Amino acid sequence: EAEKKTTLDQALRGVLGDLIVRNAFCLFVSNLCSTAGICSATTPFVLLGDVLDCLPLDLCDKIFSFVEENVSTWKSVNKFQLLTVYFPVCVDLLRRLSKSQNTVFCGRIQLFLARLFPLSEKSGLNLQSQFNLDNITVFNKNEQESTLGQKHTEEKEDGMEVEEGEMGEDDGPAPSSIPIDYNLYRKFWTLQDYFRNPVQCYDKFSWMTFLKFSDETLAVFKSYKLDDMQASKRKLEELRASSGEHVYFAKFLTSEKLMDLQLSDSNFRRHILLQYLILFQYLKGQVKFKSSSCVLNDDQAAWIEETTKLVYQLLREIPPDGDKFAAMVEHILNTEENWNAWKNEGCPSFVKERTVDDKPKRLTRKRQAPEDFLGKGPDRKIFMGNDELTRLWNLNHDNMEACKSDSREFMPSLDEFFAEAIEQADPANMVEEEYKVVRNANYGWRALRLLSRRSPHFFQPTNQKFKSLADYLDSMVSKLAKELPDIPSEEIKTGEEDDDDNGDNLLKDSNDSPSIQSKLVTNQQMDDVAAKLGAQWKNLASHFEMKAAELREIETDSEDVDMQAKLLLVAWQDREGTQATVENLVAALNATGFSQIADGLSEA
Repeated sequence: EAEKKTTLDQALRGVLGDLIVRNAFCLFVSNLCSTAGICSATTPFVLLGDVLDCLPLDLCDKIFSFVEENVSTWKSVNKFQLLTVYFPVCVDLLRRLSKSQNTVFCGRIQLFLARLFPLSEKSGLNLQSQFNLDNITVFNKNEQESTLGQKHTEEKEDGMEVEEGEMGEDDGPAPSSIPIDYNLYRKFWTLQDYFRNPVQCYDKFSWMTFLKFSDETLAVFKSYKLDDMQASKRKLEELRASSGEHVYFAKFLTSEKLMDLQLSDSNFRRHILLQYLILFQYLKGQVKFKSSSCVLNDDQAAWIEETTKLVYQLLREIPPDGDKFAAMVEHILNTEENWNAWKNEGCPSFVKERTVDDKPKRLTRKRQAPEDFLGKGPDRKIFMGNDELTRLWNLNHDNMEACKSDSREFMPSLDEFFAEAIEQADPANMVEEEYKVVRNANYGWRALRLLSRRSPHFFQPTNQKFKSLADYLDSMVSKLAKELPDIPSEEIKTGEEDDDDNGDNLLKDSNDSPSIQSKLVTNQQMDDVAAKLGAQWKNLASHFEMKAAELREIETDSEDVDMQAKLLLVAWQDREGTQATVENLVAALNATGFSQIADGLSEA
């Protein structure tokens, strides 16, 4: 009776399965009716959901082939119906499937959804860059329970069945050339936690742990390379010949007994190295939803750059077809950068709508400008829209050549430019301060440019403080009045006071002004005296009766003793004015005990 029941159950299940498979024809008919508008558009989806709920997974695979072939029909339905009717059908089917046993079928469903919905659909995107933190890799964390390094002396109990995927007594791993201990085992599988949650790498202490474990793991990969792949190829061919399919498991097996076999497997090494590249891409990439604290320092960025090159080198060395595999991985990761940039921009649509104009565009010919406007008329005059601009533009037919003309060299001389300012500086002319040309900002700007090109006083250091540009120009005008021979300076006076407030005028009436000018200390003479004085310049400063504040200012302006001596002489010259003669300087040097310097200055 038991055998009859079992036989009848199997027969009923087979007949029922055949009847359900025939529902594919019903789906096809409902699809046609939906296209023709005879039935509602959601009828094929409802029937598909009913069929998939009743069928086992192997028959769902066959029915889904029909769904994939008619993807263009499903796309004709509006987006709301797809999300409310068809999308739940695919989600329910994915929940029934195993991610490790039905990997290919899960991938087909994901690809079908990607074809069904537009690329810019945000419902299927990981916009906030969240990680699957539930994907925890479990391994032995108790060193006391570890069997690595121990010989298997215990025998299995008699009658114990060996489950599929486990190793029997005769299937133990062969001695490996890779030295494996518990420390390597623990460090190797601890890295999976960083691959699961890359944000940990931005923490200082977590990064140091990751750096240490990665260096040891990659050192093992680099030291023990996979060269002989003939045995692995034969084993792969035997698996395909026996089962017809290559068995693939998406989850790592963390048994200590499998460690040596895993490290000797090319596919396993490629998985680990590819995880490194994906992690590095996230750490270096610009992600919109990253925290402001998730930033790599220079040392971390340099280590990632060097390790990336090492990982690609190891990928190329893994047979078979290591170079091809490494190139393909690099290409895929470069493409992923484009997707990351697209998500950072807010996932704009890839479809650009074309603006359709009902009225055809009429071809029009551009109207030519009049010849006189382009300068092609009889007078070849070009109009610039303004009378003054038009006049300036048409002064010469070639403006660049006109700019190079010698006639444009109109830099005036010092006596010509400052003649009016020197004349206004004379108190006898009674020119008020507000009407002097030195108060004109335009004149002051041009005066500075001219002084920088033709006057040595412009670059001469001084301790005087000027409140405005006009005050500075007044000082320069008084100095120029003494040096320019063509301008009479015997009547020119100025109200500028010395540092000692003695009220002496900078310009004094004198009939022998040329002789005085010849005896004034020159800039070169001051440089020579300053170089000889050196650090002893303070002795001369005490003879000049310089104030303590002025000495501190000189020491602050420069740390070079020669420059400090030069600043002292310049301050003395500014204070004495026309009395800053060679004769007075020689007398001061002799009085302070610098007779040799004084003799050299007299001979010069």
